[in-house]
Amino acid sequence: MRRRSVLSLLGLGGVGVLTAKGLSGCTLQRGKSSALQGFPFPPVRVPLPVNSDGLQASEQQSTYQELVLEDRLTVPEGFRSQLLAAWGDPLGDSRFGFNNDHLGFVQHAPDRASMTVNFEYISAVPWVQGFAEVVGRPLPYAALVASLQASDGVIDCTALPAGDRRLQQIRAVADEAMTDLGIGVMTLQRDGQGQWRRARGSQDRRITGISGLDDPPQQLLSTGPAAAVFRASSRQGYDDGLGDRIIGTFANCGGGTTPWGTVLSAEENFQSQVPEPVHADGSAVAPTERPFVCKDGKLGGLGNVYGLAGNKYGWMVEVDPTSAGQTAVKHTALGRFRHEAVAVRAEAGKPLQVYSGCDRRGGHLYRFVSAERVETVTDKRNSRLFEAGELQVARFHADGRGEWLAVTAEAVVDPFRPSRFSDADLGCPVELPHRDRSQAGAELFRDDAAVEDYCRRFATLSDLYRGEGEALQGAILVDAHLAASAIGATPTARPEDTKIDPISGDLLIAFTSGSPGSTGGADPAVFQGPDGQSSWPNGWVMRLSESGETGFTWRMAVTGGTPWAGGLGFTNPDNVALDSKGNLWIVTDRSMKSAAGDVFGNNSCWFVPRQDNQEEQAACFATGPMECEVTGVCLDQGETSLFLAVQHPGEVNGSRAQGDEEVQAHELLDRDGGVFQQLRTVPLGSNWPAQAPGRPPRPGVVAIRRRSGQPLLEA
Repeated sequence: MRRRSVLSLLGLGGVGVLTAKGLSGCTLQRGKSSALQGFPFPPVRVPLPVNSDGLQASEQQSTYQELVLEDRLTVPEGFRSQLLAAWGDPLGDSRFGFNNDHLGFVQHAPDRASMTVNFEYISAVPWVQGFAEVVGRPLPYAALVASLQASDGVIDCTALPAGDRRLQQIRAVADEAMTDLGIGVMTLQRDGQGQWRRARGSQDRRITGISGLDDPPQQLLSTGPAAAVFRASSRQGYDDGLGDRIIGTFANCGGGTTPWGTVLSAEENFQSQVPEPVHADGSAVAPTERPFVCKDGKLGGLGNVYGLAGNKYGWMVEVDPTSAGQTAVKHTALGRFRHEAVAVRAEAGKPLQVYSGCDRRGGHLYRFVSAERVETVTDKRNSRLFEAGELQVARFHADGRGEWLAVTAEAVVDPFRPSRFSDADLGCPVELPHRDRSQAGAELFRDDAAVEDYCRRFATLSDLYRGEGEALQGAILVDAHLAASAIGATPTARPEDTKIDPISGDLLIAFTSGSPGSTGGADPAVFQGPDGQSSWPNGWVMRLSESGETGFTWRMAVTGGTPWAGGLGFTNPDNVALDSKGNLWIVTDRSMKSAAGDVFGNNSCWFVPRQDNQEEQAACFATGPMECEVTGVCLDQGETSLFLAVQHPGEVNGSRAQGDEEVQAHELLDRDGGVFQQLRTVPLGSNWPAQAPGRPPRPGVVAIRRRSGQPLLEA
């Protein structure tokens, strides 16, 4: 029997868990229509009382006392979901990859479109369990785990002699994993009933984690200042021998589409596969610094197997879904960091503006401003504007103002001070480029005096980085996160998506969590909970309005969290979308590996109606299968279909066996503040989309529409 808290099961508060086989419970009943106005659909009931459930306090207590979560994608009454593609399905000359994230929907005609899909990472448990059935051939994972047991599953492949027997096993596993990462382009066709479905097209293709490894013409291109770093004839660190060409793309998480129909794919947690630190000249550390890892439930350091240079990952990748013969491009002028999102503002006669966030605790919000101006918004030649311009980073002030700082060689070193954290009882350090510039990577600072000394030693970024002309700016951009920290960018609460409001022109930013981490945290003066809490784990959506060339104003528009704590009923907003009426669609990403967020249940998709520029209500539109993240929310042109990606179902427990479940005890509050206990039955693992016991979970993409075929927002 598993237990998280015996006291909870005894009714003494908190959260408790009991594992059970075949324990019955009451499935949550279909709710009444919402008493609130502005929802064009009957909200999907979630596991905790929310304002949009249309129930009185006494009804909430009786309704939510017992419930059973379900391992399925739940949509409102009157709607249906259709699976478009899932892991292992044929795609181009390869297969649909694993852990699909951002969806780039580009409609070319009323009944024809392309969808570009990001494949982010490998969840080892369900991937290994399901590989043979899904892919159709065995995977020597167990044998490899056994052969690496003596080294605790960790090995530096670059140090192995060519004849080492383990190399064949390592390549067999790593090649399959890298094939399941990267980017895919698939063709969609609308049938006679208006439903989008897969259609094989000449543009269908895959760009994997190792594209170009054995076929050099498939290598990715690079543009911008960092290409000069890649081409340098001498360097402090590692040289992969490829110049400005790059093998593959991976850790592809968020993304966006351009007004001219290309798709931008963000390389986020690349540090899981290659080393993140770089030298002062922007060159990579040796692949040995991120060794290959393969053990039960864990697979990483894949770049070590192929000797990949870490400084070539963590970029924004552009793909043209209509041109299969055009090579994907990494635009280095947009900076290298843990990109999670991108929004493009293109207006004729003005420079192109590109917004992106760095998804890490204490990561920054960036804006790229092109050197040249947009002529025609829909002209594909606008892609050249990504090649040259100025990367800027946001500095927020507690009074709702802010400004953009240029991340250039002339920028003054003036970091955020550690006392800002300690004064708020947060133990976060400030991470800055290492003082010894012969060493790669960062150094942690915990007191202001050390930071003041740092500023006296390094006046500008040109004192921290090495190179001449374009190569100097390239070195700064390769190390954008640390360079931005050095000039005083505001550490933020994990910015995970950026979108431009089609009505106001505001930028909306999803900050997924304000919890501090071991290497940084969010500015407590800016990122506060509803009652001024300096640490708020549930996240926000911020509205940012540009003001002049370098200024802006900001406010928190949406706050995550339970209703009784001041939130709208969901936690950890991740991807967002805006429809033509300015309504906000949010998908969530709470961790599946911690009990801390269990009260919120499965990850989900929420609708926040626009009301005089105030976002005060929210209703659930969909809930995902067990242990998944819901990602990639986007709509077609007529707004008759909404697309979602179901990422990593069964990530923790893998394939669900029949009857495998646990019972949780939760303390909840009704709308009047009354406290009551809930017993919740939770399946362990997932069988989605097959939904048959023992079948492997498969990440996939779905299209959701009304059964009537009417637009989503027409009740």
